[in-house]
Amino acid sequence: MPQQGRVVFGAMEEVVFGRAAAEALAEIAGRAGAERIMLMVSGTLQRQTDEIARIRAALGNKVAAVFDRMPPHTPRQAVVEAAGMAREAGADLIVTIGGGSITDGAKAVQLCLANDIRSAEAMDALRAPAPVKPPAVRQVSVPTTLSAGEFSAISGVTDERTRVKELFRHPRIIPQAVVLDPALTLHTPEWLFLSTGIRAVDHCVEGICSKEAHPYADAQALRGLALLVSGLGRVKADPADLEARLDCQLGAWLSMAPLATGVPMGASHGIGYVLGAVFDIPHGHTSCIMLPAVMRWNATADAGRQALVAAAMGAPGEAAGDLLDRVIAGLGMPRSLSAVGIGPESFGRIAEAAMATPWVPRNPRPIAGPEQVAEILALAA
Repeated sequence: MPQQGRVVFGAMEEVVFGRAAAEALAEIAGRAGAERIMLMVSGTLQRQTDEIARIRAALGNKVAAVFDRMPPHTPRQAVVEAAGMAREAGADLIVTIGGGSITDGAKAVQLCLANDIRSAEAMDALRAPAPVKPPAVRQVSVPTTLSAGEFSAISGVTDERTRVKELFRHPRIIPQAVVLDPALTLHTPEWLFLSTGIRAVDHCVEGICSKEAHPYADAQALRGLALLVSGLGRVKADPADLEARLDCQLGAWLSMAPLATGVPMGASHGIGYVLGAVFDIPHGHTSCIMLPAVMRWNATADAGRQALVAAAMGAPGEAAGDLLDRVIAGLGMPRSLSAVGIGPESFGRIAEAAMATPWVPRNPRPIAGPEQVAEILALAA
């Protein structure tokens, strides 16, 4: 039977790339008719650079509030606080400038505003089977890292009660627009920019290797992988190379095609969720540590797809797991669980929790239980 599938195009209206964020945001806000904009921004950019001031100047008196206190991994309480600020300000547009935690936070804020959520506990209702009300206040994102969450309709938020990162979904929480300004990323710490680039590589690789991959997603993920591998190496060699940084941003955009069109991720993402929520390991580092190990463990089940990965990375015929490990080593990123202080005594806990994530059960090599996850963890030890 011929291959079947369904690709659903999201509610994002535009992606602007290679232009100054302040200029692009002023035009987007004007087209949207926004009059009361809430900025959700990186505290570091706010306090240590003039970038946020420049954006505020471009938006003029349309800026009604600024929230700059979103912690890593997007805890529920911070989302509720940001939603309260947006509600009090009467915000009609949310603009994010920063990394993935801020982007995800604003996506969750949209749902809190639409459904009158005013406490961390009340966010349980947003994950209930009953339908939630769609957002009326939309989001525009200016990312400064490469995690690429701005290109999905999924928000990852950590429940502080359980230290579990939960997924909140709605087709309308994908940002209305995204601005890719490579100059803004010059302020991003090198480790963060490069490691989130590997997070985007992880999107590409697990999307390509999925049993549910399809040609539309493959085309974008394979091109995105090539742009990322080349661009990350060039940024490492010359941090001031804006063309290389833009290639990384474009690659990160393309990396989201699998997720955005229904292709599931695998064990690297699933285990990474646990490492982030439970052990506070940055998402980029979780991919640096887990992706090569997962690829090696999966190699007997998806050799043909892994060959596509190796070819896109410019080394056809080589083992994809080894290639990825070399790229990560060349960027100076951590490559083992021991490098981030996680030892075998934690493997059982990680393995049990990983089985409850959306992605481990859909890994291309079937994972029947925690024992198989522990095998992967041993490869990454």
